[in-house]
Amino acid sequence: MKTIIFKKYLKNLSLMFLTFCAICWLTAPYLWQIITSLKPTAELSQLPPFFPSRIDWSHYRVVLSSSDFQRFILNSLIVASLTSLLAFAAGSLTSFATAFFNFRKKALLLSSILAISMYPPIAIVSPLFLMIKAANLRDTYWALILPYSSFALPFMVWTLHNFFKQVPAEILEAARLDGCTNFQLYRRVVLPLSRPAIFTTSILVFIFAWNEFVFALTFTATPKSQTIPVGIALFPGIYEIPWGDIAAASIVVTLPLILLVFIFEKQIISGLTAGSVKY
Repeated sequence: MKTIIFKKYLKNLSLMFLTFCAICWLTAPYLWQIITSLKPTAELSQLPPFFPSRIDWSHYRVVLSSSDFQRFILNSLIVASLTSLLAFAAGSLTSFATAFFNFRKKALLLSSILAISMYPPIAIVSPLFLMIKAANLRDTYWALILPYSSFALPFMVWTLHNFFKQVPAEILEAARLDGCTNFQLYRRVVLPLSRPAIFTTSILVFIFAWNEFVFALTFTATPKSQTIPVGIALFPGIYEIPWGDIAAASIVVTLPLILLVFIFEKQIISGLTAGSVKY
């Protein structure tokens, strides 16, 4: 009996230790950024001290007073918001069709959508660049919104498809008996019942578009359309890399996303788990 209790205790202790190590591994870079952003410039290249000798907010003042940085934030908000809206519009309609209508090759369509999501974006940067340039869209918001929406679409379709499948058939049948058309069924019945999944997928697509770097670096050229990741990567420095300013900028743009996830943690988890039933 004691042996069983000891093994159970040892298992729980090992699990706690592994969890602690995982948390440290994940949070260490962010903590390092916070410490670096608060260090005086003279201490940035010195170790020790690990912690700043005094709190220096000058890096944050430089970042927040930069007109280009403010423009980067605005660009990211516009691109991420429109990407979420476009992916939701296309993804929800596609999911509605695949969830409630039977047609030939539906399984093949869903499998193809899933396969597209596994394709690495970096592999098609060159052809996408040529297409965007030929369409005269380079250095515009649409040069980012269209590719982002395309790559977010498989995630949106599969999550909403699984969630839509859980809408009770009785509710749908009652709505049809009341004279609802297919579009009214989609807009007035399915979407309101699927708010957790819609909210979750939209938030995650927003975060993806907010953080994406490769396409943003390739398809934009000036601050008028560059997003935050590109702005931080190209942060100006004359004689040296301004690590303090870069760290402060990273904290400024990451903190809202972290707060967003913490505030809506329950909704995000419920939205993802509710759509995780088998197809």
